[in-house]
Amino acid sequence: MTPVPTTATANALGRRGPALVVLCFVQFMLVLDDNVVSVALPSMRQDLGFSAAGLAWVVNAYFLAFGGLLLLFGRMTDLLGRRRVFLAGVALFGVASLICGLAQEPWQLVTGRFVQGTGAAMASPAALALITLLFPGTQERAKAFGIWGGIAALGGTMGLVISGALTGLASWRWIFLINLPVALAAVLLLPRLVPESRAGRAVRLDIRGAVLGTGAVVSLVYGLLRTGASDWGDTAVVGPLALAVILTVAFVVAEARSAEPLVPLSFLSFRIRAVANGATLLFSAAMYAMAFLLMVHLQTVLGYRPLTAGVAYLPYGAGILVGMWLSSRAVLRLGMRPALVMSFLISAAGLLLLSGVAPSDGYASGVLPGMLVTSLGCGLSLPALTIAALTRTTEENAGLGSAVLSSVQQVGGAVGVAVLVALASRRSDTPTATGGFSLALTVAAALLTLGAVLIGTLLGKNHNPEDALDAAESPAGRANHT
Repeated sequence: MTPVPTTATANALGRRGPALVVLCFVQFMLVLDDNVVSVALPSMRQDLGFSAAGLAWVVNAYFLAFGGLLLLFGRMTDLLGRRRVFLAGVALFGVASLICGLAQEPWQLVTGRFVQGTGAAMASPAALALITLLFPGTQERAKAFGIWGGIAALGGTMGLVISGALTGLASWRWIFLINLPVALAAVLLLPRLVPESRAGRAVRLDIRGAVLGTGAVVSLVYGLLRTGASDWGDTAVVGPLALAVILTVAFVVAEARSAEPLVPLSFLSFRIRAVANGATLLFSAAMYAMAFLLMVHLQTVLGYRPLTAGVAYLPYGAGILVGMWLSSRAVLRLGMRPALVMSFLISAAGLLLLSGVAPSDGYASGVLPGMLVTSLGCGLSLPALTIAALTRTTEENAGLGSAVLSSVQQVGGAVGVAVLVALASRRSDTPTATGGFSLALTVAAALLTLGAVLIGTLLGKNHNPEDALDAAESPAGRANHT
């Protein structure tokens, strides 16, 4: 490969503040499209003539491509160049958004959503890798991840509000067309703010590992998505999940034998990253399920219209922002392990408060207190988890580390929604009836408590985060990674 700027050069030449703003707003756009279609689905069905089964793929096509292709494009980010892959992904996402906004047939909208997910799978790990390299110091990286995570969390919260407003006041098509100015600005501005960076040595892409790894994740996500329309024992669910297990085993064997693997097993066995990704899996499962169940609760139990329910969800975003603001301070003052244990337990307490909400309880007295406590813990957790999951990533593997984290988040979310919503539905006639709603959120709280135990026992005992990272790289630390 041709020589490219080092991290130090990127720090010297890159305009880091403006670059962070551009990367954050792109991430806002990508996360926004996770759920921006939810409120607009009835209008899409009426205008384009979707069947009930086909309508679900407006949502599922995005998740399938986004979650399934992250590992492949994360590694390509390191090999081909982070800025190049980021710009290609944003451009592809913009073109796909235009296709979605102009769609006249159901297949056109579903195809556009799949291409959107592909663009997101390219841009998201590349953006996180660029931030990791632009902000190498522990303190500045914690602050950068706090800003990045806060904007991303706002995207997840604002998706329902923006969707309701645009669908009600204009047309559902505008929920896609509003992406175009953001994508165009990113493509024009980022090349002037950040130099190119890639792995410093010439390597070949592990095609066999790419096919097996991508196939395993796609099969897993597809099987989990099918649980929304089929029972767990149905062939449509069991088949893809069994295939995912087979492909995962084949992937591990292939990577162990490959001279230049797609995901080196030593990368996955690094203890701090392994614990952080395991905790992220539990965290994402709990939080995605909570968000789904709470939004349905607001609309079915409290009787809120979609836009009103979205507005009622805004305090959750505010709580996340407060938690994000406190997170870097907590990590630097307390250390990584105590800060994460505390944040997980705060969110677990909030979920337990929500699990006690009765159908007769109003918003202010019933839902709001638990929502605020949960969101505060969520905001405290996200930057710290990101820092831990990207510990000691370098010019060689920053994109891979970002892709593994993003993939774990997507898979964890799919697992959480599939399992906990199904659990709630089987306990009651509807997911938000008292018994099912309470049981699912109690299980979600138990998952976060398990995550706190995992972090507390395995992450490491160092008080200072920089000392913890240094110890992890020492001979004794490397001996304990596995």
